[in-house]
Amino acid sequence: MYHGRTTGKGPSTPSQIYQQPPRLLIVHISLPSWADICSNLCEAMQNFFSLACSLMGPSRMSLFSLYMVQNQHECILPFVQVKGNFARLQTCISEIRTLQREGCFRPQGTSLQLAVEDGLQQFKQYSRHVTTGAALTYTSLEITILTSQPGKEVVKQLEKGLKDTDLVRVRRLQVVEITKEALECTDSASPIEESSNDESSFLGTDIDLQTIDNDVVSMEVFFKAWLHNSGTDQEHIHLLLPSQSFSNISRARDKPMCLKCDLQERLLSPSLLPGTADGSLKMDDPKGDFSTLYQMASQSSASYYKLRVIKALKSSGICESVTYGLPFILRPTSCWQLDWDELETNQQHFHALCHSLLKREWLLLAKGEPPSRGHSLREAATTFYVIMPSRSPTLLVKAVATRELMLPSPFPPLPENPPDDSLRIVESLLDGLELEPTYNPLQVWSHLYSHLSSTLAKPQGRLHPSWESRALRKHPCKPGQLQTNRVRATVAPLPMTSAPGRAPKIPAASKASAEAFLQLSEEEEETEGEGEEDPSGLK
Repeated sequence: MYHGRTTGKGPSTPSQIYQQPPRLLIVHISLPSWADICSNLCEAMQNFFSLACSLMGPSRMSLFSLYMVQNQHECILPFVQVKGNFARLQTCISEIRTLQREGCFRPQGTSLQLAVEDGLQQFKQYSRHVTTGAALTYTSLEITILTSQPGKEVVKQLEKGLKDTDLVRVRRLQVVEITKEALECTDSASPIEESSNDESSFLGTDIDLQTIDNDVVSMEVFFKAWLHNSGTDQEHIHLLLPSQSFSNISRARDKPMCLKCDLQERLLSPSLLPGTADGSLKMDDPKGDFSTLYQMASQSSASYYKLRVIKALKSSGICESVTYGLPFILRPTSCWQLDWDELETNQQHFHALCHSLLKREWLLLAKGEPPSRGHSLREAATTFYVIMPSRSPTLLVKAVATRELMLPSPFPPLPENPPDDSLRIVESLLDGLELEPTYNPLQVWSHLYSHLSSTLAKPQGRLHPSWESRALRKHPCKPGQLQTNRVRATVAPLPMTSAPGRAPKIPAASKASAEAFLQLSEEEEETEGEGEEDPSGLK
């Protein structure tokens, strides 16, 4: 996998820690498989964006654009900020639902290539319109292509078609194959991800290939990965272990072993979502339960948050009632600034630690050490954490209570022999329950998506003027023509850069829509004293 480097220098700010790079999603439609995929994909996108648009605190997704490739490529959503634009996103999803599901059409062989090139040019144009004060956190773009065609064939097609295209601004190019039936992917129980690393690859970046199942849950999980922090500029946390525990590995006994780790959330805090039962308790705190993660995420390359291991615990020696807050995950860092040998050694030591803890049935008790912020007369309060191994190459970390936080619990011990009548009644009730070996949260739902969608759909105050509706009134549809109220690109496309001897054609509709937008924008500036801001924040 290619870990792109962002061009931003200097320390990260809290608002940047969780923000994802701009994303371009290209939906590649092919018949007849589209009929089986369409409803699942639209429901997954609707659910995901209802969640992403509702999260309080700093925006985790910056820019998003949506293209559709059928018999030709078309931009149905230009680059917009995700937060605050649920209505536009919902309109685009509704439009995807109405696309042709049956019959046949003759797709152009260069449609995918043109969609990538056009989307990249739109992003470059957008970046030039952003003012210096509102500069983008990321200056590179992640492109994802969803397709039902064989993924390897699509990768080869892109490698051939994009060999003369400048992809310096592309942080990651990913092809996601949606399997048509579950029987076709029985070789792997989990999504497959691989990269095209052939020597014949013409591109400056590898194309990632991933396979996901054709069901709503699998697609939701894929989209939710966009909410994770994917930055690789630096590691997040240093896990320090006493050197005497690893004397056969660490050469310097007076210096602790340092495992460089990245931080990842295990689940979203309900306190970040409006109207949830748990969220009502912390509506005044925009950071919610992950304020600790802000503290732990590294703010500069000179100092890191440290977890210093002070002792080991038996896995059965801690009561769940003394852990608090949301858990988070540590994994070996993928920071590109470390050389390959250091990355490999760090990963091997991390995996060895996981294996050893599982074998011994141990947990680790660690003391949190935030980065030094200068001299202070007051001693900062210390947070302690318990570190738990898992069967995956990760460590689960939870905050654990200290003496200052404990309240008295004068509970008597449980009686050894309850009355026979009561025991018989309760056991008969328990015998009637369905017993599951494990709890699978993916099989339990709380109707949160529908609640968020209805909350976001409620009109709030004066609606923004819609230049799209004015365009339809000015240019009414001809009889028999479908009125889709489609959102067009808000940035006029640049001329396509074509390879020698190759002149890609831009659909006339795209040129006309760009000219219509520029004309409408001039009218808006003259007639509207207050209107919708364009994605760059410029009036």
